[in-house]
Amino acid sequence: MQGNLTALSITIFIILTVVLIGFLSGRDKKVRSSVEEWSVGGRRFGGLLVWFLVGADLYTAYTFLGLTSTAYTGGSLAFFAIPYSVLAFFISYFFLPKLWKVANHHKLTTLADYARERFDSKLLSILIAIVGVLMLIPYICLQLSGIQDTLQIAGTGFINVKVVVITSFLLVALYTFFSGIKGPTYTAIIKDVLVWAIMLFMVVSLPMIHFGGWTPMMDRIVKEAPQLLTIPTDGPKGIPWFITASLVSALALFMWAHAATGVFTAKSADSLRKNAMFLPLYNIVLILVIFLGFIAFLVLPKGTDPRFALLTLIQSSYGGVAQGLAYSTIALASLIPCSIMAIGASNLFANNIYRDWINPKVKPSRLTMITRGMVFVVIGLALLFGLVFPSALVSLQLLGVSGMVQIFPAIVISLFWKNQTREATIIGLLVGLATTFTVYGTGNSYGIYEGFWGLAANFLAIVVLNPLFVKKAKSNTNPVKEFLFNKKAKETSLAKKGA
Repeated sequence: MQGNLTALSITIFIILTVVLIGFLSGRDKKVRSSVEEWSVGGRRFGGLLVWFLVGADLYTAYTFLGLTSTAYTGGSLAFFAIPYSVLAFFISYFFLPKLWKVANHHKLTTLADYARERFDSKLLSILIAIVGVLMLIPYICLQLSGIQDTLQIAGTGFINVKVVVITSFLLVALYTFFSGIKGPTYTAIIKDVLVWAIMLFMVVSLPMIHFGGWTPMMDRIVKEAPQLLTIPTDGPKGIPWFITASLVSALALFMWAHAATGVFTAKSADSLRKNAMFLPLYNIVLILVIFLGFIAFLVLPKGTDPRFALLTLIQSSYGGVAQGLAYSTIALASLIPCSIMAIGASNLFANNIYRDWINPKVKPSRLTMITRGMVFVVIGLALLFGLVFPSALVSLQLLGVSGMVQIFPAIVISLFWKNQTREATIIGLLVGLATTFTVYGTGNSYGIYEGFWGLAANFLAIVVLNPLFVKKAKSNTNPVKEFLFNKKAKETSLAKKGA
C-alpha cells in the first residue's frame, strides 16, 4: 500500500524537532563533566521527571507494536503485560529505595557497580555487565525495528527506509553522546504526552469508525472471535505460561540497564516510592493497546502480517494528519528508549568491563569519554544486528527477559540477606543462565516460561551452596555491607556525608 506524504512529513518533522530538543537539553557543559552527570544526571531528577523517564524506558514502540501483534494472533495472552507490570511496580516499592540509597551514598551508577561493592567481586560485576550488554542489544534492535516498520508504512514510495532509519539512529547517538541522560529525559515528556493523547484518541475513535461504538465492537468479538477473550488452559502458552511469564517479567523489569539508569537519576528514595504507586497508570494505555489488536483482527484482511497490525490499522482508518501524529508517536517510542538503553549499555561496558577488567587505573576524564563514545558502538551494533537478523529480534528479546532475571538474586535478594555469599551468588547466576539457555535451545519448557526454570535453578544453587561459604562471608565486611546491615555504621556514614 502506498504511503501518505502528509503523514510522512508530519512524522519526520516531529522526530527532527524532538531530536533538536534533545541536543538543546545538553547545552550546559556540566552534563559531560563526569560519568555520574552524563549517565544519571547527577541524581537530581524529581518525581515527575523520573516518572516520565522510567515510563519512556519501559513503554517503548515494541510495547505498542508487540502487544498489538500478540493480541492480533494470540488474543488475551497479551494481557500478561498487565499483571507483570503491576507486580513489578509493587515489588519495586520495597527494594528500589534501598538500592537507590546505597547507590547514591557510594556513587554507584550501574547494578554491576552495586554487585562489585556488595560482594567485593569484580568477577560478579563483569558477569552482570556482560549479561546486561548482550541482552540489551536485541532490545535496542527492536526499537530500530519499530521505527523501520513505521517509516515503511508511512513512507512507501517516497523514501529509502533503511537510509532514513540509519540517519535517525545516528542523530539519536549524537544527541545522546552530547546531552547524556538529559536528552532522553526532556524528550520523554513529549513522547509520553503524545502516547497518552494518541492512544486514547485511537481507542475512542477506532471502535466508532469500524463498529459504531464499543458495545457493538464487543458484541462482534464475542460472536465472531470469542477465542480472543480467553486464555488457553493448556498447550505451550496456557495458564502456566501466563503466570510464570508475568512473574519472571516482573522480577526482570528493573534489572535492565536502562531501567536502572532511570532509577538512579532520582533525587530521593521517596521519588521512587511515589513512582511505584503512580507508574501503574500506564497500564491504562496497555489495556487499550491490546484492544487495538482485537480491532485489527476484526477489520484487517486475513493474512495481514501481525508485525504491521497496528500500523496497517492506522493507515486504513485515518487521514494524513492523524496518521502522521500516530506514526510519530510510535517512532518516538522507538528513538527515546533507544537513547536510554544506549546509555545503560555504554555505562556497563565502560565502568564494569573496561574499568574493572581492562584498565583499572583509567582516569575519570578518560572513562567519561569512553562511556560517551560507547553510545556509537552500542547503537551501531544494534543497527547492524537488526539489519542482518531481523527475524530473530523478538525471540532474542524474550530470551533477554529470561536472561536478565538471573541477576535478581545478586541485586535484590542481597539487599536484604546479610550472609548471602559471593561464591554461591556467582555459581547461582551461571547455573541460572545455563539452565535458561538449555531450556530455550531444546524447546522443552513444558508450558512454563523459560526464565522461570533458570531462576528456580539459580535460587536452588544459592540456597544449597551458601552454607558452604557463609563462615567466610560473616568474617568479611565492606562499606556497602555495613551500610545495608549495620544501623550504627549507616547512621555514622550518613552523618559524615551530611545527609
